[in-house]
Amino acid sequence: MIGSRRIFQSVIAARARFTWGDALALLIVSVLLYSGLRLAFELPAAIAGPEISTSPAALPWYALLSLARMGAAYFLSLVFTLVYGRLAARGERMGKLLLPLLDVLQSVPILSFLPVVLLSLSALVPQGLAAELASVVLIFTSQVWNMTFAWYQSLTTIPGQLREAADVFRFNGWLRFKVLELPFAAIGLVWNSIMSWAGGWFFLMAAEIFQVGSRDFRLRGLGSYLQEAANQGNITAIVWGLAALVAIIVGLDQLVWRPLLAWSDRFKLEMVKHEEPPTSWFYEVLAASRLRRWLRESVWRPTEERVDRFMVRRFPVRPSGPATVAAPSRLRLVLLAGPPAALLAYGGVRAVHLLTAVSSRQWLQIAFGTGATGLRVAIALALALAWTVPLGVAVGTNPRLARWLQPLVQIAASVPATALFPVFLLLVIGMPGGLNLAAVLLMLLGTQWYLLFNVIAGAMAIPQELSFSSDLLQLGRWQRWRTLILPALFPYIITGAITASGGAWNASIVAEQVEFGGRTHAVIGIGGLIARATALGDYPLLLAATLSMVLVVVTINRFLWRRLYRVAEERFRLE
Repeated sequence: MIGSRRIFQSVIAARARFTWGDALALLIVSVLLYSGLRLAFELPAAIAGPEISTSPAALPWYALLSLARMGAAYFLSLVFTLVYGRLAARGERMGKLLLPLLDVLQSVPILSFLPVVLLSLSALVPQGLAAELASVVLIFTSQVWNMTFAWYQSLTTIPGQLREAADVFRFNGWLRFKVLELPFAAIGLVWNSIMSWAGGWFFLMAAEIFQVGSRDFRLRGLGSYLQEAANQGNITAIVWGLAALVAIIVGLDQLVWRPLLAWSDRFKLEMVKHEEPPTSWFYEVLAASRLRRWLRESVWRPTEERVDRFMVRRFPVRPSGPATVAAPSRLRLVLLAGPPAALLAYGGVRAVHLLTAVSSRQWLQIAFGTGATGLRVAIALALALAWTVPLGVAVGTNPRLARWLQPLVQIAASVPATALFPVFLLLVIGMPGGLNLAAVLLMLLGTQWYLLFNVIAGAMAIPQELSFSSDLLQLGRWQRWRTLILPALFPYIITGAITASGGAWNASIVAEQVEFGGRTHAVIGIGGLIARATALGDYPLLLAATLSMVLVVVTINRFLWRRLYRVAEERFRLE
């Protein structure tokens, strides 16, 4: 590893520029957004929603529905992460398209993407099914990006000697994935899965209460239950709803996440066993159970051996490194790429035609709004870094502290930030610049957890022998941070900062225009423009503002975060 004082020089030296992959990815997203908005033109003016009960007796069923949506979205996120991240890390050719596309996709503001998905699906399938599918898509897009970036970051920072060992043992792609890549990334994937679930609750609530004018797309679930209870002023129902949400979060922590953290500690890259590894009572119960041993010996191990034999026979041995693929013939390339290219070109022309309906005054509003929102995002990210790095290191390196603080952090991260937003508004709305302050606070609440969970994962992954070496060298606190902690955390901080930055831009949609006290309060910002365009059904402005936000976030990713990622790949890996 290198000292943190060389980070700035490395970032400046790293290359980052827009490529044909960026242009193609932006074109694809533009066409998809236009297609969804075009389908929305055919919808009826009014759509009736379901009746939402606030009876406590309805809570178990509502909680089960919400949990099922979260589970379906997480399963899709995990599959996408493992496949997409591995393809992106395979070589230069795949990365030129997949990484820019990933940048663009994670830059699309989810809350402005929801109307497009929901309205277009409603034009194709029955309204109830459309709302269910849209909710899963929304939660998926809130969960998947940080997991994919964490998986990609792990694949690109695997130590060279481990790759060489895999080549010596002649591992094929399956064995390399099972024995090397997945164990090396286990800690980061588990922590980012926890973060994905925590962030998913925020967007689950948004999906379950979504309405566009007189079109009611609400779904029965915890989010709609809490909203209906708040609309009725039913404090008892609100308490019951929050209690159910907290009970689910605590149950998942004890029965799922804590056992997974205890299990993933075995994959920590170190030669000295940690004195106080993470523990879980449920994991210990499972490990000692006769049923678990029987299932492992009679079911899991024979199945695993059959799968291994099949995958070894099916896929040839291939050394690590960039994949070499024979170039297709020109005729075959034209036949394969011609129809999709024609569709993209047609969609791009139609999207540009729709954008011509945006006035010069609206384009000026978009420009000023983007600058104002960018300033709020920078402030929120700086505040998040200021407290998440020291706290994350403390939790990740102190198992005793982690045992009682980790559940509290998960509960705090899982409580939707929008539930606390009215409290902040009540406190600051009368102050000068009160809504600006409240908007920054909401961005902070919605994005700080991405950084915290990644920092905790990075601190837990620091090999114990390096900590012992720093003790033997009698390094001071600042020297330890400069030569060990910050370099070790660097890839994790960048992964968290990318998703936190994108999340802050997305949170601006609900932070810069709010209904409070029977009045609409708004500040200048691109998120406020998107919120107003959605409410008014101004589809040209919605497309223009959404694409502008995507382009700005992609530019930031390309010239800041991508450079930092390259530094992490080249200099900040354990060798």
